[in-house]
Amino acid sequence: MSHTTREKTKLLSRVRRIRGQVEALERALEAERGCAEVLQQIAAVRGAINGLMLEVMEDHIERHIAGAQLATEARRREGADELIEVMRTYLR
Repeated sequence: MSHTTREKTKLLSRVRRIRGQVEALERALEAERGCAEVLQQIAAVRGAINGLMLEVMEDHIERHIAGAQLATEARRREGADELIEVMRTYLR
């Protein structure tokens, strides 16, 4: 079972809060709010997305790279390679 499945309720709650923040950003833009307010909303969304990314990343590292249940170096390398690939995409 995937760790994202085990943490599904918690992760979905975070995504729903992020959706609310994005909707607030959309409303601010539609209402032609000031730049400072829009920038604050963007920063809040970015922070929320980064928090979600960190939570999933930490769990991935614990279960697929550093986990004691991983018997072989090949399994650890596979987990590390997956994380590196995602981080390259994320940081572009």
